[in-house]
Amino acid sequence: MDTVVIACFDGFDELDAIGPYEMFENAARFGASWDVTLRSVRECDMVTASHGLRVEPDGVLADVAPDLLVVAGGGWNDRSEAGVWTETERGDLPDAVAAAHDRGATVAGVCTGGMVLSRAGLLDGRPAVTHGGALDDLRATDADVVDSRVVDDGDVLTCGGVTSGLDLAVHIVEREWGVDVAGAVCEEMEYEPRGDVFSGDSA
Repeated sequence: MDTVVIACFDGFDELDAIGPYEMFENAARFGASWDVTLRSVRECDMVTASHGLRVEPDGVLADVAPDLLVVAGGGWNDRSEAGVWTETERGDLPDAVAAAHDRGATVAGVCTGGMVLSRAGLLDGRPAVTHGGALDDLRATDADVVDSRVVDDGDVLTCGGVTSGLDLAVHIVEREWGVDVAGAVCEEMEYEPRGDVFSGDSA
């Protein structure tokens, strides 16, 4: 796994993206051989997150073929003008996620980023979870909603709300680079993952 992209867009939740980003970058310090970037769905100079943080993307998603694509959440539960709800209605982001998966990428949805994966058709018949405020919406799809902080179904992963993204990131680091690297990252960040991971049949 060489290329990691975290998709960001206006209205994304800061911690959904920046938390995993810091986990992955620290993993690189401790031996994970991957390149981690934040990329926008469309050409832009800046994206503004849900709490006002402004981020300059490293480029656009279409310019790379990631091995791992992480989709942040934010803006689904309150149907915000900017965020996941708007992105799923617009369609660009779900299409990009589906295309990346078709090309062989592992795709992970943080918080309500899982609803983007659902709209992309990646959760049909598969175990998944999302933010508690969006669980009823996820249950209304063809996903098999499970009660777990992190769900690993092989090439598709999801997690619960906001801080669950840290547990998802730790799990991915451990899965791809081993327990020693993951342990070093957690020690550096003084983070204690809950270890609540559901493994699906495809994991």
